[in-house]
Amino acid sequence: MRHANRFTYSPGQLSQIAQTLLGHARTLGASACECGVSEAHGLSVSVRKGEVETLEHNREKDVGVSVYLGARPKVRRGHASTSDFSPAALGSTVEAALAIARFTAEDDCSGLPEPECLAREQPDLDLYHPWEISPEEAIELARRCEAAAFAVSPKVKNSEGATVSTQDSQFVIANSEGFTGGFRNSRHTLWCSLIAEDRAGMQRDDWYSATRVPERLADPVVLGRYAAERALARLGARKLSTRQSPVLFEAPLAAGLIGHFVSAVSGGSLYRKSSFLLDSLGKQVFASGVSIDELPLLPRELASSPFDEEGVATCTRQVVADGVLQGYFLSSYSARKLGLRSTGSAGGNHNLIVRPGEHDFRGMLKAMNRGLLVTELLGQGVNMVTGDYSRGAAGYWVENGEIAYAVEEITIAGNLRDMYQGITAVGNDVVVRGSRQSGSILVENMTIAGN
Repeated sequence: MRHANRFTYSPGQLSQIAQTLLGHARTLGASACECGVSEAHGLSVSVRKGEVETLEHNREKDVGVSVYLGARPKVRRGHASTSDFSPAALGSTVEAALAIARFTAEDDCSGLPEPECLAREQPDLDLYHPWEISPEEAIELARRCEAAAFAVSPKVKNSEGATVSTQDSQFVIANSEGFTGGFRNSRHTLWCSLIAEDRAGMQRDDWYSATRVPERLADPVVLGRYAAERALARLGARKLSTRQSPVLFEAPLAAGLIGHFVSAVSGGSLYRKSSFLLDSLGKQVFASGVSIDELPLLPRELASSPFDEEGVATCTRQVVADGVLQGYFLSSYSARKLGLRSTGSAGGNHNLIVRPGEHDFRGMLKAMNRGLLVTELLGQGVNMVTGDYSRGAAGYWVENGEIAYAVEEITIAGNLRDMYQGITAVGNDVVVRGSRQSGSILVENMTIAGN
């Protein structure tokens, strides 16, 4: 069995390693220092057609240290890392970071976060829920999931497998301004992918569940059946003629659509002027009625944290209010580049949630009436400088608010600026899998390129 005490180090020992690194840096003449110490372990099992394909145990640890020489506006930075926690290796890592810093160019925006931005309160967000599951139990769970999928129909001919994964990690970050913080956390997933076949050909689809709390995982039998039903529903897929049409993005893909927005209003894209949403603060970015909140302090959620990767305090905020952009995503460095203040976004956003509307999934189909439901996207055709969007897609054609038939080998195209402002509805069919949460999103008009 796997137990919570499987960590090699206690949180106190990780903190002591961090303080040792800071002490080395101070002794060797660093003006400032920040470091992170982490440890993780996990189990992953994959089963295909009832047979075990992979069984992996992972265990890893890491130390990263950044040192600074000088004071703004003349700061040099060096970074080094190691997986060796011995005193000699820790000392050598600090020395390596200092050697790098001595030969880097001065940067007037480099350095630690402003002391007043650091998290002084670190509430327990209940993020650590280890899963007491043995490899044998994980194998059996994966088999149950896949077997349930094969039992749906004889047309489910093959499988890409069912996977059960559980990962636990802990970390401590600290800096020479007196900040020290860290916590343990867990993530568990269940995934299944099936291949259905008939005379017309083969189709695949999948589904997965992810959570910090093992009891919240989807039932393996239900998940397997649903993955099989998705694959079966795609049999007989047709092509479409080129047309203009409303497009409904299924919830998991809608979250990805919001991910492009995050990239466009993140500090790195903004100060490099490589974003189609430059200078958009206070302006209409989404359609009226679309609001997006960042809620980093939600207990048990996948992207919750009281501070970011620099130790800057996170806070609840409204990023988009009725379509109007209220804030960017900034680290300390990018904030200085833009003459602004860190938003606690070093490392990314935290529980970014698009406020759901009144319709469930079937209601969203009714709201669209006639158009394309997209359930899979292919390729990377997104230009973040211009906002041009062109992706291979598959899904279903909808008539009179009902799915009529599956479609494949099409391309959907538009411009993200127009797509965001053309959102006519957001569903309440939210699927929680990561740091961004959204129900399905209906875009008023896009180009569908087909035959």
